Amino acid sequence: MFDSTVERLFADLASPAAVLACEGGAWPQAMWDAVEESGFPLALASESLGGAGASWADVCGVIRLVGRFNLPLPLPEAMLANWLLGVAGLAPAAGAVSVAGCGSLRLRGGLASGEAIDIPWGGAVPFVVAVTGGAEPTVVVLPTEAARRQDSANIAAEPRATLLFQDVAPVAHAPLPAGWPTDVLLLGGAMVRAAQIAGAMEAVLAMATQYAGERVQFGKPIGSFQAIQHQVAVLAEQTAAAVMASEAAFAAAETRIVRLQAIAAKICASEAAGVGASVAHAVHGAIGFTHEHALHLATRRLWSWRSEFGSATAWSQRLGRAVCAAGPHGFWPGVTAGHFDTLQELRA
Repeated sequence: MFDSTVERLFADLASPAAVLACEGGAWPQAMWDAVEESGFPLALASESLGGAGASWADVCGVIRLVGRFNLPLPLPEAMLANWLLGVAGLAPAAGAVSVAGCGSLRLRGGLASGEAIDIPWGGAVPFVVAVTGGAEPTVVVLPTEAARRQDSANIAAEPRATLLFQDVAPVAHAPLPAGWPTDVLLLGGAMVRAAQIAGAMEAVLAMATQYAGERVQFGKPIGSFQAIQHQVAVLAEQTAAAVMASEAAFAAAETRIVRLQAIAAKICASEAAGVGASVAHAVHGAIGFTHEHALHLATRRLWSWRSEFGSATAWSQRLGRAVCAAGPHGFWPGVTAGHFDTLQELRA
């Protein structure tokens, strides 16, 4: 039900022309208003706090569709932010909100100071949700207008910003639940990016398959040539891997995000993104590199998202350290039961 509803919504809102129109950095207010009216930014918040009480497994398809339609809005970030606020017992953020996966924020005397790095749409949203470091990690909602801002953009021309806060009073704050990792937003961001990559991979697979069936060379469709069939098969394989990895991570996140599954999903999806974008452009040839063709809307996001909230290399290094620390006797239980999740090396 969620997937069919949001697919119709995104098909109306996020046409290629509408996505391209946002690349100058303009905030698509009308588009956000329509998405906010649908209630999906609050989908993961509990019903008692005004949300839908959905689980992560319920919204995996929704976030995949965000990737498939190249939605130029921080909807996954808003869903993640409002989920964590609900877990901390705080009300969902009013309006557009993003998350800080990395930074050096500290809370002293009730005031927040430090950097929040590479905030998706950080220059456009009024609030950012973060977890402060220190002896008592705290979930905070900070007003972006109170920060010094350094604007940037990723390869897909999606706005990013680094925010510097100096003695800023949070709009709301609450202790991070006991036993929860301070990098929960980095981990959650990695998981949602994995699902977005999977959705974008589904889009490029559909485009490559259609083009291979329509483009005629030497008197027959190029899809009839074995070399092209092999490339499309590789693309389909990588797409399926990204979809299954992200679905497994979302399914495992019943009450909290499971570190091993989320890391595995991001590694798998990031690797698939590189292979998938390369194959899709190889199948399309020169036309796939033109500004007029829609392929680049997906492939530029694949190239961008594979590095955001931790690259495949960064997460693989953490996973490798955890495997080595577990030793030979811990390897198989770690693979089959996720016991690596308890190791400090996976968090460092």
